[in-house]
Amino acid sequence: MNDTRNVSRQRGGGASHRIGAVVCALFLASGNLATGYLALLAYAAEPAGPWDSETVAHSGFAAGLALALAFVTAVLTWVSVKAEWLDRWWFTVPAVPALAALLRLTLLAPAL
Repeated sequence: MNDTRNVSRQRGGGASHRIGAVVCALFLASGNLATGYLALLAYAAEPAGPWDSETVAHSGFAAGLALALAFVTAVLTWVSVKAEWLDRWWFTVPAVPALAALLRLTLLAPAL
């Protein structure tokens, strides 16, 4: 029993640690959902024909915004992991939509 208390004290345990972890997880989850939605919008935009340059621009804008938001959530994830509120596996969550947005901006960009 004492070993468990010592570990929780070393990691900053207690109620404040749990509250910090929950707040960070909720905040990062909402940021990652917004990033995923923007990446989905970027992939959903397909030009109707060679004259539809506006859709291509909107797809690039959504993918660029998703990439920027993924960077912000990755930095916030790093802060949360450094504070030991969250585990390191949380780094994979912003990496997936960031990779999808980067691919949409480069290799999978819609062509006219």
